[in-house]
Amino acid sequence: MRLLHTREVKTCNFEGSDRPPYAILSHRWGDDEISFQDVQAMRGKYWAAALDEEQENALITSKKGFDKLVKSVQLAQRSGFEYIWLDTCCIDKTNSAELTEAINSMYQWYETADVCYVYLADVRPAFEEDMHANPSSFRQSLWFRRGWTLQELIAPSEVEFFAWDWSYLGNKREMKQFTDLLTAITRIPNEVLWGDTHPSEASVASRMSWAATRETTRVEDLAYCLLGLFDVNMPPLYGEGEKAFTRLQEQILSQNDDETIFAW
Repeated sequence: MRLLHTREVKTCNFEGSDRPPYAILSHRWGDDEISFQDVQAMRGKYWAAALDEEQENALITSKKGFDKLVKSVQLAQRSGFEYIWLDTCCIDKTNSAELTEAINSMYQWYETADVCYVYLADVRPAFEEDMHANPSSFRQSLWFRRGWTLQELIAPSEVEFFAWDWSYLGNKREMKQFTDLLTAITRIPNEVLWGDTHPSEASVASRMSWAATRETTRVEDLAYCLLGLFDVNMPPLYGEGEKAFTRLQEQILSQNDDETIFAW
């Protein structure tokens, strides 16, 4: 697992369980995200220096995703974390073997994180609106419709939500009223969100229903984003289209005799 240092602009590799405490980011990808190659290009710099757009890294620091990267790093720093994981720059997506490992390990990485920061770029601060109102920008956030963010909500024990300006919105386990709101939006039971009930205790059909209204940019990812939720592994084959979901069903059936899967 590759983690991003919160003091210096560099990534560090950790094998197996030999990982330090770390925060992890959940977000929707936007235009111009910071890549692994971008971080490597800035390697050795301190974050304070990286913010100076007059330096040689100006083309990188001017990317739209750089501000999100810096704000998440600063948040982790304030919380006392030396490391943070972000899917944009902690995976070398040009390396197919590394991408395969990441897709199959993603659920575990979120599960073992000390805290998950959910950045909602389309949600207004709590002081500007009532999140519980219907409609509200929180209820309508596109984050709740993305396939990959399902496991990012369920797997971590601590999940903190932040508005577009990085103001705090709530924690999935902090107040029952907030958890009730998350359940109303996602249809995931409170006890699963709290961690009192492991997702594997829910039927296959129930877990599939949590993903039913979610979307991914690539059709194959509708299957790949569910690997961790069903505790199965399989290599991603981009280009296989809807066959990916058939392969997922076969993998689930090979280790689970829950016939509710046939409802899907």
